[in-house]
Amino acid sequence: MIQENWQDNNLGTVTVKHTDAEKFKVSDMLTVGKEYRVINETEEYIFVIDNSGKPAGYYKTYFS
Repeated sequence: MIQENWQDNNLGTVTVKHTDAEKFKVSDMLTVGKEYRVINETEEYIFVIDNSGKPAGYYKTYFS
């Protein structure tokens, strides 16, 4: 599976600007103001190593 190699990727960094989610609680996995390393990106999502230490995808609206 291709996502098994994502942790080795480094496409830059992004900073979290908010964790105000309509449907899901993301404040446990993302910290406002903290920088995260981007491991993959699509049109709608950014995949980062979050506070759990595992890769996860979040909407681009959370990041600046």
